[in-house]
Amino acid sequence: MLTIRFDRLGVQPGDLVLDAGAGFGRHAFELARLGADVVALDYAADEVVTTRGTFGAMVEAGEIAEARYVGALQGDATRLPFADGSFDRVITSEVLEHIQDDVAAIGELVRVLRPGGTFACTVPTWYPEKINWLLSDEYHAPKSVGGHVRIYSATELKAKLRSAGLQVTGSHHAHALHSPYWWLKCAVGPRDDDHPLVTKYRSLLEWEITEQPASMKLLERGLAPVMGKSFIVYGAKQ
Repeated sequence: MLTIRFDRLGVQPGDLVLDAGAGFGRHAFELARLGADVVALDYAADEVVTTRGTFGAMVEAGEIAEARYVGALQGDATRLPFADGSFDRVITSEVLEHIQDDVAAIGELVRVLRPGGTFACTVPTWYPEKINWLLSDEYHAPKSVGGHVRIYSATELKAKLRSAGLQVTGSHHAHALHSPYWWLKCAVGPRDDDHPLVTKYRSLLEWEITEQPASMKLLERGLAPVMGKSFIVYGAKQ
């Protein structure tokens, strides 16, 4: 399940792309399939190890060329170990809401992007996220499940990106059908993955992701601007 639209990012074969906060690699793997050379960085060591293993399996299976996998490493988005202008594209998905000093992180992400390069970030949308915070203190406590430390408005996020040297080129919302899932989880407790309502709705989402029925696509498209779980912003370095 992808959140960023790579056609809007302008990804081309041979581009060097940084996925900062790659998690278990969902965006990084798709970038490699599109022919980009990918560096996946994450703060969590276990996720880095898993991403390395998956990239290795993809190479071994012939799904991607070995050159597409540049590396997966553990690191801090506020102190990136790369030279200025190293990357053609930089992405970060559902990361900035976890970082206390998000301005430093955005500055670093823009620093390592080459002039004229493109950028995409995703964060939880204000309205669905506000409901999560109202339903559960545990959801947004910094050291708990989720660990979100702020709720972005579209204005705030775009202003911070512009202040770092990006021209904002577009935005959209995604994953409307995921918002009710998180409302349910927050209502019953973020750690209660086995609650009957949570498991039933999760099964619906898994069916929607794997089967991609036309009716659900239409529902998602109609609801995304109103209750999309993620807000995605694109930019270009000036």
